[in-house]
Amino acid sequence: MRKRLLLRKKLLASLITAAVAASVVPAIAWAQSADSALRGKAPANGEVTAKNVATGAVRRTKSAADGSYSLVGLPPGTYQVDAGPGTERTVTLTVASTATLDLAATPAGAPPTTTLEGVTVNATTLTEVKTSEIGTTVSLHQIQTVPQITRNFLEFADTVPGMVFNVDGAGNTKLQGGAQSGSAINVYIDGVGQKNYVLQGGISGQDSSQGNPFPQLAIGEYKVITSNYKAEYDQIGSAAVTAETKSGTNDFHGEVFGTYTDDHYRDETPAEKHAGKQTQSQEKEYGFAVGGPIIQDTMHFFFTYEGKKFNTPTAIVSGVPQLDAFLPANVSSQIGSGSLPFTEDLYFGKIDWEFSDRDRLEFSAKVRKEDQIGNIGGTQATSFGSDTKNSDNRFDLRWQHSADRWFNEVLLNYEDAKWKPTPTTFGNASIYTFPAGVNNDQIILQTGGGQNSQNKGQKGPALQDDLTFNNINWHGDHTVKMGIKFKEVDLTAQQGTTENPRFFYDVTSAGTSPIPYKVDFQTAVSGVGTPVVKSKDKQLGTYIQDDWVVNDKLTLNLGVRWDYDKNPSYLNFVTPARATTALLGPDPNAPGQSYAQSLANGGININDYISNGHNRKAIKDEWQPRLGFSYDINADEQHVVIGGIGRSYDRDLYDYLQVEQSDAQFGGHQFFFNNSSRTCDTTASNCINFDPKYLNGVSNLQALVPGNTPGEYTLINNDLKVPYSDQISLGMRNKIGDWNTSATVARIVSKNGLVFTLGNRPPSGFNFLQNGQAWGDGIPGIGSLILGNSGIETKNNQLLLSADKPYTRDSGWGVTLAYTYSDAKENLQDSQRGNNHYAFDGPNIGYYPFQTSNAVSKHRFVSTGTIDGPWGFTYSAKLVLATPLPIHDIGCYGAPGPCGPHAFIPPGKRFLFGGDVFGTRDIDFSINKNFDLTRGMSIYLRGDLLNAFNYKNINDYIVNWGANGVLNPMAVYNTSGGISTPTRTFKLTLGFRF
Repeated sequence: MRKRLLLRKKLLASLITAAVAASVVPAIAWAQSADSALRGKAPANGEVTAKNVATGAVRRTKSAADGSYSLVGLPPGTYQVDAGPGTERTVTLTVASTATLDLAATPAGAPPTTTLEGVTVNATTLTEVKTSEIGTTVSLHQIQTVPQITRNFLEFADTVPGMVFNVDGAGNTKLQGGAQSGSAINVYIDGVGQKNYVLQGGISGQDSSQGNPFPQLAIGEYKVITSNYKAEYDQIGSAAVTAETKSGTNDFHGEVFGTYTDDHYRDETPAEKHAGKQTQSQEKEYGFAVGGPIIQDTMHFFFTYEGKKFNTPTAIVSGVPQLDAFLPANVSSQIGSGSLPFTEDLYFGKIDWEFSDRDRLEFSAKVRKEDQIGNIGGTQATSFGSDTKNSDNRFDLRWQHSADRWFNEVLLNYEDAKWKPTPTTFGNASIYTFPAGVNNDQIILQTGGGQNSQNKGQKGPALQDDLTFNNINWHGDHTVKMGIKFKEVDLTAQQGTTENPRFFYDVTSAGTSPIPYKVDFQTAVSGVGTPVVKSKDKQLGTYIQDDWVVNDKLTLNLGVRWDYDKNPSYLNFVTPARATTALLGPDPNAPGQSYAQSLANGGININDYISNGHNRKAIKDEWQPRLGFSYDINADEQHVVIGGIGRSYDRDLYDYLQVEQSDAQFGGHQFFFNNSSRTCDTTASNCINFDPKYLNGVSNLQALVPGNTPGEYTLINNDLKVPYSDQISLGMRNKIGDWNTSATVARIVSKNGLVFTLGNRPPSGFNFLQNGQAWGDGIPGIGSLILGNSGIETKNNQLLLSADKPYTRDSGWGVTLAYTYSDAKENLQDSQRGNNHYAFDGPNIGYYPFQTSNAVSKHRFVSTGTIDGPWGFTYSAKLVLATPLPIHDIGCYGAPGPCGPHAFIPPGKRFLFGGDVFGTRDIDFSINKNFDLTRGMSIYLRGDLLNAFNYKNINDYIVNWGANGVLNPMAVYNTSGGISTPTRTFKLTLGFRF
């Protein structure tokens, strides 16, 4: 009990100290606020008030001598704004925006109507146009009406130019900006970044998950910024998404819903048609939300729960279909359709307290729990799958204080995320391959024990403070925002265990070899640390941003931020003495020459990678200017020219940084069997005769390894750089009647992505083009050498066009149009949409040419539309068209030497009319009907018809690169392979609102 009291006293003292510091000095912050701001002209030296219609919260400020005013820290919503008699206005503010409202006189005419949880008010929605950010707001109406494959609220970001929301064949979701990977995005919920520091996916919990990062019922609206975000946004390389959660209001409201579909309501997948049998599948989504007052106008609550139970079909296909008949019967029977069970429970709660007309206190909590069977599909059979437990819990406490000319926000956060996959089958894995040339075995099917167990996660607190000065007058009006954050997060990674060895079998037209030709397995290495690698990561960030309204036409957005990241796991790592001795010691294949000299002959200075625990320094020069402008040609917000330039630093994932330690703790080994379908070099230590006992327990294989010899060793460059992106854009926004349009040209160049290459070198250093991968020339007595360096780059030139007519109750319809042209290149083949970090087919990353990126389509068009029909029906539709993604691979076509990296764009398919140009064709429809039960209660019925025309957007190709030394790439669809969009599917939703 005493410890608890001491902890509470320390926490209270820390909060008081932070609050005092924030109110005395211009303390600086990092909060990526989803709140809104309102500025404009009012009577001079007067009081301007804004009252939230739904909650009763009031904000006040003083106008300057010239009448300029600025209200900041306003939660998005509808406000009654008043600067004295005759100036009253009712307006709606959107998320993360700064709107202009002049209060000199009441405008003529009634504004459009806005619905607030069943209450209809007359309000004008103010649109932000004077900003250099390239961004679009996704409204609550879009979230509630536009057809949707998942209940992941980020799916609607797909309607923003430059964005792609992917749902793969396994149902896993990923949001991606431009040509960069999904890991480069960041999502900010109520100003708090949800960054995944360990795994891919950008957001914690989103690595290979069918789940949602946040309950959709809790999201009010959100803004997507594809480039040129302001200085407050950190830990990001591509797109920023900032969302505001719902709060309780002065009226008690709630909602209950349930969504259902199964295999009776969908068409067969290509794999199911090929197998002649449809896999049973089922999707259930359900939840509720409730909110209301605790104390009228003062304290409110909001709580929601959403659950999922999925059984998603997937396609298990052969990598070489013409050899299926030569597989053993018990193996070929595993080809066809499979299923991916998944469950999720997602909770969110929030309490807000306006304990004065200057102060707002808010506490929120999110709890996410998932269980998913995955790694099934493609050449991975059901027996090769894994069971992943995924959790992500976050707790946020926020205090906002407003004064006449400044606004301060203190935010205390705690997060705890875990990702734990284990194999569904323990034992031998059998990998069936076709020998297609040197180092180019083609996988036909993978069965048995899948990937080994892992345990990865992040947890820890963060404290941030944000201070905004408004109504600063000097050659115009300035709103200056500045801030600081400190975060300490414990990073954990257990890379693998020694459970499942992998045996490789040749399959040819003569049948399947009864004896494997190769085996891979792991051994534990004692004396090199613990199986679980941990690091206490410390982060510090600071920025200052000035939004300078020079005059009624020109606005400048001027900002700069600086970040610092200290990761002891990487910085303090000491290369084990045994490895250092072997690296610097003699090369047994070259008498009188050290292995370090052999590496030098191959272009590697091994001293760049050997760490003594003191020769690595945390990067201190992460300065990021963010500069932009907007020019309102006629000072009426109808035609605005915008532009900007800036730099943004992201971070290297801990999943890659920790491999120096985890690879040393678990040695990977590879042995070849000389008496199998192939022969191996009998002089090599890893060439042995097969014995059936090797199939009966991994311990029999581990006995082949002398002592603590690891089979693979990874070293990372001591001067590792931080990945970043440079962004520049120029465009124009226009308002034409009820339509908002935008045209922007943007260039985004990202650099310093972490890449791993093969470090092995024979004494001569050799040329990869002549000799192929040097897997037999690793560290003497230890094993293969893998090197990590900064080197992955992308270059993307984009044309972004959009037009939208916002939905209003008065007009009864709304439309969005978004077109993206991308000229994107990258220097790593087979990027797998930006998620590949391994390049073993060349001596270094410089070997790989810049090729057309396969992360993004050259042309992409997305449109949505909503219209109110008769008898209370609302109809919505969504259209997605995109050209095929390029194919990247190591192409082999009978040329001298090993195969090399190549890329080409495969043929597409026809859409309605024209040629075969599209890789994605999808039309979705939705119909909604609301049944009013009076007294604020209603029942709604919704039907979604996904992929109404049942287009088979196949993303599985059979590729031929040419023959006889002539490169002639060709690709045909694997008609029994995987698809990138669902087959035609009908979903039914029933809900109740009160």
